[in-house]
Amino acid sequence: MENNLPKHIGLIMDGNGRWAKKRGLPRKAGHTVGAQTFRKIVRACNKKGIGYLTVYAFSTENWKRPQEEIDAIIKLLRDYLKEAHKYLKENIRTRFIGDLSVFDQEIRDLIVEAEEASKDMTGLNLNIAINYGGRNEITHAVKTIVEQVQQGTLRADEIGEQIVADHLYTAGMPEVDLIIRPSGEYRLSNFLIWQSAYAEYIFMDDILWPDFSEKHLNAALEEFARRNRRFGGI
Repeated sequence: MENNLPKHIGLIMDGNGRWAKKRGLPRKAGHTVGAQTFRKIVRACNKKGIGYLTVYAFSTENWKRPQEEIDAIIKLLRDYLKEAHKYLKENIRTRFIGDLSVFDQEIRDLIVEAEEASKDMTGLNLNIAINYGGRNEITHAVKTIVEQVQQGTLRADEIGEQIVADHLYTAGMPEVDLIIRPSGEYRLSNFLIWQSAYAEYIFMDDILWPDFSEKHLNAALEEFARRNRRFGGI
């Protein structure tokens, strides 16, 4: 399996609220346990030699949720950022993708600090998608490209797939090879819709994110290794 590892995994961390509801707990309790699972799986991917991992932490649509739940998620983000320095010894480079302008100044400053502190790490490249939406990302890229055309720094006839990819949040990274989504949902939910054009998809019915373990990650990697990826060829 080591020779057939995906270079880039996209992970939709789904099912926190349902996990809590099944136990008679508030939804925010599911997010707390889910955050612990996130740390375990990031370490597991780093240990296995995965090059890139992008996790869906908070979408542009998640603002529609109850304010108490949103506040709990933002607190978890803030707490993670405040302790990000503890993970430097693990040799993981951390970046945040999405429209970060909506967050308060403290969070934005902490994001800059975390990214700067880990920029020279050579292990796993971890992307945390917050206030992220695939359509929003593509729209942002198109606007930037249009501005360059208007300014005369780019010609319209130069625009192709690579130019678009170079203006996404994931510019310079390999395309996604594998999307994993636990919780029984069978959709991308606006996650990495450009980058995952040729990704393999693995949906898991019998597990919610807080219970996701290295065993489930291994099962997904083994399934990925069995897939015949032809990329439109024969």
